[in-house]
Amino acid sequence: MARSLYEWLWQHEFWLPPGITWEDMQESEDIHYPQPRDLLLSIPFALILVVIRCAFERAIALPLSTKLGVRDKQRPKAQPNPVLETFYSIRCKNPEEAELNSLSKQCDLPVRKVERWFRRRRNMDRPSLSKKFCEACWRFTFYIISFFTGLAVLYDKPWLWDHRECWTGYPQQPLQPSLFWYYMLELSFYWSLVFTLPFDVKRKDFKEQIVHHAATIFLISFSYCANYIRIGTLVLVIHDASDCFLEPTKIFNYMKWKKTCDSLFMIFSAVFLISRLVVYPYTVLYNTYYYSMEIFQPFFGYYFVNTLLIILQLLHVFWSCLIIHMVYKFILQGTMEKDMRSDTEESDKDEERDKMKEKENGTTYFGNVTSNGYIQRNGSEPPNSRAHLANGHVKER
Repeated sequence: MARSLYEWLWQHEFWLPPGITWEDMQESEDIHYPQPRDLLLSIPFALILVVIRCAFERAIALPLSTKLGVRDKQRPKAQPNPVLETFYSIRCKNPEEAELNSLSKQCDLPVRKVERWFRRRRNMDRPSLSKKFCEACWRFTFYIISFFTGLAVLYDKPWLWDHRECWTGYPQQPLQPSLFWYYMLELSFYWSLVFTLPFDVKRKDFKEQIVHHAATIFLISFSYCANYIRIGTLVLVIHDASDCFLEPTKIFNYMKWKKTCDSLFMIFSAVFLISRLVVYPYTVLYNTYYYSMEIFQPFFGYYFVNTLLIILQLLHVFWSCLIIHMVYKFILQGTMEKDMRSDTEESDKDEERDKMKEKENGTTYFGNVTSNGYIQRNGSEPPNSRAHLANGHVKER
């Protein structure tokens, strides 16, 4: 059954234009074509990238965060409590009001203290500022390297300047070593992100990140197997261009360099909107939809790759709307709107609110005691006593 599935999956009608078969794609000593088995190399390369990342964050990014003044916030720790810890680990991290009341009775604690315990316990699981800084430094370093690697690989390639060259001789386009290693670099990086997902900063769009990484790996792998290498390299370079500005924006935000952060965000927004809404549709979508038809007739792979690229463009439009909204708020308010993906701490305002309430309660109690049982000195009257004047008026002292 496995062999039948394999033969069905690799029918040349699915992958190759009409009139081309797998026999036409035979390799020789001088000519090499992309082979699906090559993709297996990305797994060990991804593990190597994980090791390099750990060394980079420990030896470079973490000391750099200290020198640049990135300080982790002191978080009050939740006191050990087996009942609450069991509920937190097994049931949920943010209990409802009825659950808080039940836990309050079980632990013989006020409801407010139970709420505070869960708030502090959630904050203990949140990543520190230095961890976010190190992660952003690593991604910034990779995107810079991959972007300029892509430019170095493509600057002398004819399809970078004449997009019709993407389809000249397709699919019998030999795989050049520089293109192979560029593809392996990008694919290995996204595999490494999948491997480190459990340890990376978890944002509110954690599930969307998993879908994004899986879709990216699938797109890169499919384009390699179908020998869409030329169009694939254009897609990779276009995407890396804006990512080079996103990560330093985060870095300066963690450093609290507000003006620099805002300036970089505006640059990132301009590069993102131009590259994803202008360059990508012309360089990639128009290229695959129209120019490819000058070389061959439509087939399954043609429709499939265009569908994937259009879905990618829809995601570009979605994220562009969010970025335009943030830019609009920035222009009106003069400050950058908080990233809704960020999982902010609860401690600041909530802890202060609790302390204020405790102070108010203590002040009220002290005021009641002093007003009801005022101790007079030298026989003087209490502050709220009244002095009757000769003219009959009452004067408050």
